[in-house]
Amino acid sequence: MLTVGLTGGIASGKSTVARMLRERGCAIIEADLLAHEYLQPENPVSQEVLREFGARILDASGKIDRAKLGEIVFGNAAKIARLNAIIHPHVLKEIARRLQELKRAGETDIAVVVAALHIETGYYKTFDRLAVAWCRPDQQVERLTKRGLTPGQAARRIASQMPIEEKRRLADDQIDCSGTLQETTRQVDEALARWKQIAQQSH
Repeated sequence: MLTVGLTGGIASGKSTVARMLRERGCAIIEADLLAHEYLQPENPVSQEVLREFGARILDASGKIDRAKLGEIVFGNAAKIARLNAIIHPHVLKEIARRLQELKRAGETDIAVVVAALHIETGYYKTFDRLAVAWCRPDQQVERLTKRGLTPGQAARRIASQMPIEEKRRLADDQIDCSGTLQETTRQVDEALARWKQIAQQSH
């Protein structure tokens, strides 16, 4: 089974690419969704986050409000590092467990792990391939403002991440999401064809 790490900046097209790959039969593991599970009230990890950042991150029903948490940590390297130190070890352990499970089941040739921080954590080195989805910074800002952020908030979030040029330099495969959906689809199909070839050769 070929393992692919899919990464990119915020609002750069990762989710769109992941959706296309899922539709084409790849197994998809989304680190973000796993991280959300750890923020649920019934999860003990959420208590640790609450102790660290205080009751101001809660919504009216007593759940951790990810938007409030984001406002506190984005743009503050020390706070992001602290949050990551609490959640990441659990997420990485769960990713490893799920990959093992997929390997054992033998039902898929390609497993794609989607995460914003593959490169920053060094975790990308554990995959067979690294794919980077990217678009222009002005498009990231535009997409984030459509999601309800102000241009200032959007710019801060983009600035708090590793520059996309650095990510692209490390990529085995790049998927340019700055054009039309058809152009993105074509690149996804080309990358997938390469991966299938590699997966077959390694059998």
